[in-house]
Amino acid sequence: MADASSRITVLVTGAAGRTGQIVFKKLKERSDQFIARGLVRTEESKEKIGGADDIFVADIRDDKAIVPAVQGIDALIILTSAVPKMKPGFDPSKGGRPEFYFEDGLYPEQVDWIGQKNQIDAAKAADVKHIVLVGSMGGTNPNHPLNSLGNGNILVWKRKAEQYLAESGVPYTIIRPGGLLDKDGSQRELVVGKDDELLQTDTKSIPRADVAEVCIQALLNEEIKFKAFDLASKPEGAGTATMDFKSLFSQVTARF
Repeated sequence: MADASSRITVLVTGAAGRTGQIVFKKLKERSDQFIARGLVRTEESKEKIGGADDIFVADIRDDKAIVPAVQGIDALIILTSAVPKMKPGFDPSKGGRPEFYFEDGLYPEQVDWIGQKNQIDAAKAADVKHIVLVGSMGGTNPNHPLNSLGNGNILVWKRKAEQYLAESGVPYTIIRPGGLLDKDGSQRELVVGKDDELLQTDTKSIPRADVAEVCIQALLNEEIKFKAFDLASKPEGAGTATMDFKSLFSQVTARF
């Protein structure tokens, strides 16, 4: 095992979320390269991902609460997100669409904007060398259907946080995945794009495990700092599974 000075200390926020859990686990498995920390909102979430001392419990909406978690880290991977809940009483047999809502105080404005801004500010104050932010495709279109979900304007607030990070002065990588799939990673050819152009194609979804891998690879590739890109995958079996991330990242030119 490499000594601590050559390993990268990484904090993953939203570490109990569906993508965050995968990132946290991958970092732990690569303990020769990384020292992993997680940040979650509740004790219950902490227990869910192992309950160890390297998991901090803090509310990202409280700028003071997250300060201890960022002390001494080299990199931050932001995977926090507001999560809409389905209103009870939806009967799929009757057709129509379910209605969604956000819990009070946990709207995208508070979580995806204020919560992410707080993380960026805390990381900057702690002299963090790299912030990887996972946003979403769809942000170029204010009328995107996801914005009407629970009247949350989720993509609008996510994009505001992305913009804030890009202007923060901290080296950043902004990853905007398409629709997230709960499928195996490392099986597909990954595709990068910009400005939501991939949404006009058939290549607009990606396994969470692949997003997780790209987050980690971003920490190891200097040339992807100060860059932003959309990320999707070809269907399994089409193309060749991406293994060379340096080559993938070399296709990215946009700073935002």
